Amino acid sequence: MRFPPSFLEEIRARLPASVVIGKRVKLKKQGREFAGLSPFNQERTPSFFVNDTKGAWFDFSAQKNGDIFTFLMEAEGLSFPEAVEQLAAEAGVPMPERDPEAEKREAARASLYEVLELAAKFFEESLQSRAGAAARGYLQNRGLGPDLQRRFRIGYAKPDRNALKEHLAAKDIAQDQMIAAGLLVSGDDVPVSFDRFRERVIFPIADFKGRIVGFGGRALSADVPAKYLNSPETDLFHKGSLLYNGAEARQAVHDAGTVIAVEGYVDVIQMVGAGFAHTVAPLGTALTDRQLQILWRMADEPILCFDGDAAGIRAAQRAADLALPVLEPGKSLRFALLPLRELHLGDARVHRRDGSGVLVAEQHERLPVRLERLLPLPFLVGTLRVGEDRLDGRHRDDGARAPRRAGAEARRVRTGDSVRGGGGRARRRRGRPLGRALRGGLRRSGARHGALCTPIRCALRPESVARCSVSHASA
Repeated sequence: MRFPPSFLEEIRARLPASVVIGKRVKLKKQGREFAGLSPFNQERTPSFFVNDTKGAWFDFSAQKNGDIFTFLMEAEGLSFPEAVEQLAAEAGVPMPERDPEAEKREAARASLYEVLELAAKFFEESLQSRAGAAARGYLQNRGLGPDLQRRFRIGYAKPDRNALKEHLAAKDIAQDQMIAAGLLVSGDDVPVSFDRFRERVIFPIADFKGRIVGFGGRALSADVPAKYLNSPETDLFHKGSLLYNGAEARQAVHDAGTVIAVEGYVDVIQMVGAGFAHTVAPLGTALTDRQLQILWRMADEPILCFDGDAAGIRAAQRAADLALPVLEPGKSLRFALLPLRELHLGDARVHRRDGSGVLVAEQHERLPVRLERLLPLPFLVGTLRVGEDRLDGRHRDDGARAPRRAGAEARRVRTGDSVRGGGGRARRRRGRPLGRALRGGLRRSGARHGALCTPIRCALRPESVARCSVSHASA
């Protein structure tokens, strides 16, 4: 039986290699991989390694390697269909029934990759033509030079309503295929279909195998309803299950041991150009459950980087709220918020100082964001909610005094240097865990526990809950 590639990819996405193999081989975390004794040879020193980022295993003593399917075939002597059936049951994915119509749909789905590749080449050529001069100027002003444009295959959609449509039709691409790929706007209320992307800078979006599945477009004109426009949901493009630059970042994530998630396409490209190749982004929306799981498969403690304004703080809090209910041992998040509220990463020029481990964003002055001074998830849960409430003019604790300027409080919350609870201050000192510093500040100031607490999870001492002003019924 021939299994649809999308079916096999779904199983791989749901089952990390370390989980499948760890049920049959005793594995131990070793750096960014898992190590164990070879199941195929008698040995005393581990030569068997599993990499969740690549979804693969390597046995150097037996000179074998593969994915979760080949492991079951090698270790348990199963045929490929038997291995697929067993893993599908573990993943909770129903087995597909043999259906000639489904096979036709799968063939049509495969052809959409070719259509999208042709569209990407057309957009690339348009950017380098005379018509793309304004788009090239925009990219140059954002610090995205020719090398980065080629690396990320950035393109340009002309303002004509039928430029792409006519180009693909000349290559014998049917209009139904263009619609299925999300390239045309059509419908009962649209008499004649037309190009979805017009007068926009185009960012191709690839799946985790590097195949183009959709596009994101940034408008060059100011009088458009949406500054950013993505491909619609199609058989290939599922916005909540993809990360921009996900395929290209995999090896860099493995080398760096972590992954950085920023907010937009331009942010990713600037970060990569600055030397942070392990950078990805959601596709113009808030982080989803599926994207969070993908980030955790890439690294145990991803770094989420947000703008330092009120919206960025709220986005960080939403990410923390999303993560807390599904936290597992060994998994967490770190947060990097830009130092000034008015600074946005996409509006700045970013570079990396060689050997310093410091990310520097330049707008009107040099503004260091030290990646070694990141906010851990417990700190965010315990303090960022109060920072957000104060930015909105609300107070969780009667004894907590509002700061004179919301920006000053936001900076205190972002840097982690100091946090106010009532009249006391808890400072983060070298060699002293932040949680202890927070608790010490509360003890000295006598501030109520609710000043630094959320209903989701108590980040402070459990015995303090009794005098907390916040209900912990759901904690």
